[in-house]
Amino acid sequence: MPFYHKLGILPKKRHIQFRNPDGGLYLEEVFGTRGFSGIQSILYHLHAPSAAKYYEVIGEVPLDGEAADQPGHHRHFRTSGLKESGDPVAGRIPLLFNEDVRICLARPTEPMNYFYRNAEGDELVFVHLGTGVLESVFGELRFGPGDYLVIPVGTTYRFNLDEGEHVHYVIEAKGPIAPPSRYLNEYGQFMEDAPFCERDIRVPDRLVTHDEQGNYEVRIRQKGRIFRAAVPHHPLDVVGWDGYVYPWAFHIEDFEPRVGKIHLPPPVHQTFQGPGFVVCSFVPRLYDFHPEAIPAPYYHSNIDSDEVLYYVRGEFMSRKGIEPGSLTLHPRGVIHGPQPGKIEASIGQRETNELAVMVDTFRPLTVSRYARECEDSGYPFSWLA
Repeated sequence: MPFYHKLGILPKKRHIQFRNPDGGLYLEEVFGTRGFSGIQSILYHLHAPSAAKYYEVIGEVPLDGEAADQPGHHRHFRTSGLKESGDPVAGRIPLLFNEDVRICLARPTEPMNYFYRNAEGDELVFVHLGTGVLESVFGELRFGPGDYLVIPVGTTYRFNLDEGEHVHYVIEAKGPIAPPSRYLNEYGQFMEDAPFCERDIRVPDRLVTHDEQGNYEVRIRQKGRIFRAAVPHHPLDVVGWDGYVYPWAFHIEDFEPRVGKIHLPPPVHQTFQGPGFVVCSFVPRLYDFHPEAIPAPYYHSNIDSDEVLYYVRGEFMSRKGIEPGSLTLHPRGVIHGPQPGKIEASIGQRETNELAVMVDTFRPLTVSRYARECEDSGYPFSWLA
């Protein structure tokens, strides 16, 4: 049974302006479970519920395999400060991880002189900068900035990079990565109301068959380790194939954003699902069109998930002090939302030109030492007026 505790008169609609007697805004917080799809309450605050003057660790909760001494507040990492080095696989820098997923950034400068096979799960590579070709046993798939590359578990592949700067945002899963189940009908076809469809997907379009003898290196990831195999023939020796498993590409700006009369929650941006996490795409779109709507998102608690946002370009409606390549972590149980002034600034705005990739994980994330080296220590206090 829902319970309503009304102090004064609440607005008739959710997520629209609700002014206090002095003419200011009450600050709305959605307190929800299961990533906005479970039960929820909506609270209206006098003050920003995410503001804090300090955080400190006062004890430890023993967690097997976790870094229990890490602070639990909001965090911001400026990944543009990470060093360019390595190849597109060995050069991946782990930033955040848990039992289900590893989130990395790669700024490769070297070619892959070997082939790679991940036997632990699918990989999702978001290409922030750079162009090239993904070579695999399924053929060649050309990519460029804004492309998501879905690489199925066990695929033998390597990246062939063009000249120029390259930045890859990589999500390594412990299982399959696929479009959300709710976008598909019982036969696996995209439904009419899905935000993208089969026509938006690109598959390898050029199968190059190699018949060459030699000493070829294949690196295989298995059980948390990388081991090397020497193959006496070129690994990409496939002459033809068909089936339902293959690498594929999807451009982030082919995602068709949903627009509502009032603010729609983050699941409308979902693009992929994986074991223990989801991936969402924030793309240029029109704002809410109710005359009293507040386009900026409401304050909310990620009670069941850690929220990770990777900023690609544009001005994000609820954030300031970020830049392309910024990575923010808003952990479970810590309220977050628009920073001071962003709610008021959003009122009356017609559209946003932000571009960002969000990952929500349903188990807590650990921050790596590499991420801590590029951390913005002032970010947790940016909600203070």
